[in-house]
Formats: sequence, C-alpha cells, structure tokens
Amino acid sequence: MHRIIAAVLFVSLASPALADASAAVKETEQAIKGKGRYGDAGCGLGSLAFGTDPGFVQVVASWLNTTLLYNQTFAITFGTSNCRGIAGISAARAFIDTNREVLAKDIARGQGETIGALTWIGGCSSSRQVGSVLQRSYQEIFPTTDVSSDKVADAILERMKAEKALQCIEFGS
Repeated sequence: MHRIIAAVLFVSLASPALADASAAVKETEQAIKGKGRYGDAGCGLGSLAFGTDPGFVQVVASWLNTTLLYNQTFAITFGTSNCRGIAGISAARAFIDTNREVLAKDIARGQGETIGALTWIGGCSSSRQVGSVLQRSYQEIFPTTDVSSDKVADAILERMKAEKALQCIEFGS
C-alpha cells in the first residue's frame, strides 16, 4: 500500500522542471506494470500493495484484487498490476499484425505512437533508439508491399533482439 501511495505522490508532485520527464514516465510505467511478483492472492492491486508478504495480508490482497472495482480482471486483460497477460514476443506479434499500416509509416519516419507502444511492449530502453534502428532497417522489414505480417514481425523482432543497446528485456536482449 505504501508503494502505491508513494507512486501516486511522486507522479502528482513531479514536475518536468524538477525531474527528467522521461524518467518520470518510466517510473510510472513500472509502477503500473508492477515487479511481476505476487503472493497467494495472485496479481492485481493487492499484489502491488502487499507483494509476496505471507499470511493474512494475502486475504486482504485477495479482497483488493477481486472486490475493489474488479481490478484483477482489468489487470489480467491489460497486463497491469503484476499481471502479465500476453507479453513479450507474443504481444509484439499481435501488436505488429494489428497495427501494420501505421507501424510502417512510423518506421519510415523513425518515430511515432506505434514505435512508442512497441518499445513499451518490449521493455526497451528508448523509443528514439528503437525508431532509429527500425528506420535504418525499413527496406529489410518491408521489402515489398505484399510481404506477410509474419515476415514483418520476424524482421522487426530480429532487429530489436540483435541490437543489444536497445535493452529490450521482454524480447530477451
């Protein structure tokens, strides 16, 4: 619970003049996603509050997960609050397939919302770096207009895994 209160206070008090905005965004994203560890109550708001603490607190955590706004269902669906849902390469493939046209335009420019989202899915260090790497590889990713989505996804993921500087932890690099 203290972690949630601390995260909320930090986000509400943080100012771009006082702290680097990208660092604040990264901390907020990490607070939303959680650390991936939870106790017997499972993932959800309760896991952010109590983590792996043993004992009766897991009953309280379970109550928070299931009763308070049904947040565990939301967390499982959207991969927040320590719930992974589909993640990593599976999530990236689904995202690339669904957003292929816009992603192609963003890759050509080296920036954009889809590159930012793909960076987040991959747990990469910088969307600028991801955009730059993918932009340099545009011809290999999209060699023809009728290339299959699977080949596009393979090429994108191959580039993101191979470039160790991107630090895409969800893709194993």
